[in-house]
Amino acid sequence: MTNGLNLKDQKLNLKELYANMAKIAIPISLQSLITVAINLADTVMLSSMGDSQLSAATLAGQFINLFMICCMGIGMGASVLTSRFWGMKDGDSLKKAVTIMLRFCLVFSLVFTAATVLIPSLIMRIYTSDTEIIDYGIQYLKWLIPTYVFMGFSLTCTVILRSVGQVRIPLISSITAFGVNVFFNWIFIFGKLGAPRMEIAGAALGTLIARGYEFLFICGYFFFFDKRMKYRLKDVFMKCSDLVREYIRVSIPVLVSDSLLALGNNAVAMVMGRIGKAFVAANSVTTVVQQLSSVLTQGVSNASGIITGHTMGEGDNKKAQKQGYAFMIMGFFIGFVASGIIFLVKNPVINFYDVSAEAKQISHQLMYSIMIIMIFQSVSSILTKGVLRAGGDTKFLMIGDILFLWIASVPLGALSGLVLHLPPFWIYFFLKIDQIIKCVWCYFRLRSGKWLKKINQAGGANKAPAAQGQ
Repeated sequence: MTNGLNLKDQKLNLKELYANMAKIAIPISLQSLITVAINLADTVMLSSMGDSQLSAATLAGQFINLFMICCMGIGMGASVLTSRFWGMKDGDSLKKAVTIMLRFCLVFSLVFTAATVLIPSLIMRIYTSDTEIIDYGIQYLKWLIPTYVFMGFSLTCTVILRSVGQVRIPLISSITAFGVNVFFNWIFIFGKLGAPRMEIAGAALGTLIARGYEFLFICGYFFFFDKRMKYRLKDVFMKCSDLVREYIRVSIPVLVSDSLLALGNNAVAMVMGRIGKAFVAANSVTTVVQQLSSVLTQGVSNASGIITGHTMGEGDNKKAQKQGYAFMIMGFFIGFVASGIIFLVKNPVINFYDVSAEAKQISHQLMYSIMIIMIFQSVSSILTKGVLRAGGDTKFLMIGDILFLWIASVPLGALSGLVLHLPPFWIYFFLKIDQIIKCVWCYFRLRSGKWLKKINQAGGANKAPAAQGQ
């Protein structure tokens, strides 16, 4: 068994590894940063409309986020296969994996669209009992009905482009979409340039326009111009039954895991929504800061998964094991940096928002809790969403997500917030305690080498040969 972290003795070329990682991680991190900037612009603009509209957009956004995370699960599950097939230079199997992914995505898009059309009031009542917030939330959701198809296909296609090393096009799309979103939000929220003043509905309309633009940009490139995979519209109808079993074995656990994560986040939103609108508004403020501080983690997480998948696709499992340790160490470093960033920016950011004094007071407590959580979340994200997932260990990761989120985080968070009425610091800490548990758990899984799995072009998969020294 590989017992140490002495990467130098193992002769891993760290300079080459980190250079390759930077080429992938930096554009992805910049794209995540732009997404955070969009969220920041939305919340800052809406905060001037009062806590109720800000809280409504935040809670309605939780349902949108549930869909987005499901789509990311579909895409990331497929990327486990596509990155491996890219390393194997098996273009036919890669296209089949993409086809299955797009079909799953369409089904999920239609389900969420139907739910938003038929039961918007019920959706909002899941998160809060405040009538004013519910009414505003319904307005927000109705404007976003067409956005599910746009988001679903642009998100999943973006993930696949990244899995084969194409990170420039998604970055350009995000940069330009940021400008589109902010411009139209400014017009429709405040009624500028002769447009009607729509307030929260204007925020939704601006988001819808930006999502439509991203769809045209990403999917237009993916289906008509990409020269790496050369996937075209006609490939959507290709026969791929020989890969369905392998896709389900590898990808469905990722979808289940990410969907449960999304449901867990929604459960967190339910707890916060019942504590009060000031708590929800405070979480809106701190969420942006947390996202801002974790953009590098997201980039490295994606990069580690892509690099691990390519390495294992080339058949070098010993190298993949060594790379896993390097990424884990980097996760701790990034986590401490993120915590420091939160400490430095918390006061200016909180004061920047036009929210109530109570919401600002709660925000300060949440910031301190996030500072601790981020250290562990950085490591667990890089290992679970990157290294271990790319190794094909998706079923084991799914089990871990179920146990730690639903047996630890959600019950302890609900108990601390709704029963014991602990201070906001401890409520948030317990709501995110699964990140600490997963950090420890992932280290032992990485060390065991059992996460290295074989993926076949068709049929079942078996465990890959163990890493050297096991």
